[in-house]
Amino acid sequence: MKQKTQSTHEKLLTESELELMQILWKLSEGSVADVIESISETPKPAYTTVSTLLRILEQKKIVTTRKEGRGHIYIPIVTREQYEGTAVRQVVNRVFEGTPVALVKQLLNSGDLNSKEMEEIRALIEKAGSQK
Repeated sequence: MKQKTQSTHEKLLTESELELMQILWKLSEGSVADVIESISETPKPAYTTVSTLLRILEQKKIVTTRKEGRGHIYIPIVTREQYEGTAVRQVVNRVFEGTPVALVKQLLNSGDLNSKEMEEIRALIEKAGSQK
């Protein structure tokens, strides 16, 4: 099986990493305490767990930090839109054999879209077609 090497920011995040990134994207930046405060689940994860995950995200070059007092403030490097693009490309390549049409077909056939969402998709397709 052939495996392609990917840069760190092109790899998918774990579920826990993605949860923390969603919080940081909303906050724009935050300390470990800020992130913990924004976690909705109870009981909240331990400070050390969140701190470790944020340091892993820093090692992966998904966030950067600046020193503030005795702690660090974590700032996203990768935007939500950049990550969404990476995730979609991964799904298309790995699940739909590199065929975006298969992804769209599955989405449309899933029955999970309401008429407003269908209209938005139609408008996006028309707009994209007119830009080429």
